[in-house]
Amino acid sequence: MAQKTLLCFGYGYSAHALGARVLRAGWRVAGTRRRPTSPDELAFSGAPTAELEALVREAEAVLLSIPPDEAGDPALRAFADAFAARRHGWVGYLSTTGVYGDLGGRWAFEWTPANPGSDPGRRRALAERQALALPRPACVFRLPGIYGPGRSPLDRVRAGEVRRLDKPGQVFSRIHVEDLAEALALSMERSEPGQIYNICDDEPAPPQDVTAHACALLGLPPGPLEPFDETALSEPAKRFWGESKRVSNARAKAALGWRPRFPTYREGLASLLEG
Repeated sequence: MAQKTLLCFGYGYSAHALGARVLRAGWRVAGTRRRPTSPDELAFSGAPTAELEALVREAEAVLLSIPPDEAGDPALRAFADAFAARRHGWVGYLSTTGVYGDLGGRWAFEWTPANPGSDPGRRRALAERQALALPRPACVFRLPGIYGPGRSPLDRVRAGEVRRLDKPGQVFSRIHVEDLAEALALSMERSEPGQIYNICDDEPAPPQDVTAHACALLGLPPGPLEPFDETALSEPAKRFWGESKRVSNARAKAALGWRPRFPTYREGLASLLEG
């Protein structure tokens, strides 16, 4: 039996987690970076190459995780003919729950109209439409904040980056990177093309609560709550704090049989501490 191939455009944090999972199942993994850091990585900075074009046409699975620009997804644009020629396999696009915009703490479902309130959110929404318009449409995964080894509230607390801003009513969803990889792997096996899934844990929570829990796990005081002052924030932080929503994962559970191993930040952080 021929070895199956996963091609990842943008071989970053999330793609590495999926890659590690399918490597254990005997797949070949090819990933791109703007500046490759190992012999196993391929260079892609927007210009097509013959090697990548062949992989787009032939790979059983293609993951798109490059941040979009004003014209949408760079890989879909560079390899438009190759993607149009695909008649088999899976394409996944990693998007963001930012496409929903600010919901004032209300629930976001996959059928909630996209209403991005920022340029990054609008670019993601455009790239989603491009991915869904492929002859064999991609599956779109709308993701909240991703955490995991080396990238979690525990790491920020250890680095002395503890700030607990008090903005009443503010809630966010989040997802452990291993739970994300599991959802993607299940989609590769089970999804019909063109599906949209929110991938998040079961408990949206105020960020100051998550920080306080991380401090408690490390045996440190949580620090005082600071009154929220938008004028003191950077532009990315303003965008982050300007949106509040609870995100539902019910569709992914029903369609994929997926259940997060870390249903809340408590289990996720405890696992990271033990690891």
